[in-house]
Amino acid sequence: MNVRIKKDLFRYIGSDCHKLHMQLRYLFFTPGFQYTYLMRKCQKGGVFKFFWMILLRWCMFKTGIQIPYQTTIGEGLYIAHFGNIIINPGAKIGKNFTIAAGALVGFTLGKRIGHPTIGDNVRMCTNSMVIGKVTIGNNVLIAPGAFCNFDVPDNCIVIGNPGTIIQRTSSPTAKYNGAFVVENYQC
Repeated sequence: MNVRIKKDLFRYIGSDCHKLHMQLRYLFFTPGFQYTYLMRKCQKGGVFKFFWMILLRWCMFKTGIQIPYQTTIGEGLYIAHFGNIIINPGAKIGKNFTIAAGALVGFTLGKRIGHPTIGDNVRMCTNSMVIGKVTIGNNVLIAPGAFCNFDVPDNCIVIGNPGTIIQRTSSPTAKYNGAFVVENYQC
């Protein structure tokens, strides 16, 4: 496995990401990591890119995850629960991004026409949405069911529909990420 994929796996299991049996276990039995693995292989390109694209398409139908390989996502992608996850290929997402079932990162027309830009250490909970040309800062928690079509500064929680920002003095995502962030990754 290449380093970028190991950094994604690190978010799931920590320092055991270097063990071959753990790599195989998560590749074959964890749908979120399976999708991430295939997406990273497509992004890498090479001679087998078409093969990886076919497997990614198959995995998309199997898991309900729609994250095109063209999407810019930093190291440490963690798909917490698979199913009905959609990310637009124009979105730009930072490191240590966590996404759960039912979450949507999408393009829109109208006043906020465009794609979202999401910072580092962001967690999108179940059925949350980030829509349009908005900027989500670092260390942001988007609560379950929240709808966000506005800019969010660092260290905030977004709750409700329509979304409301709750400013925090420290990272609201730190307790979820803990030691499993790519900055703590040891090669």
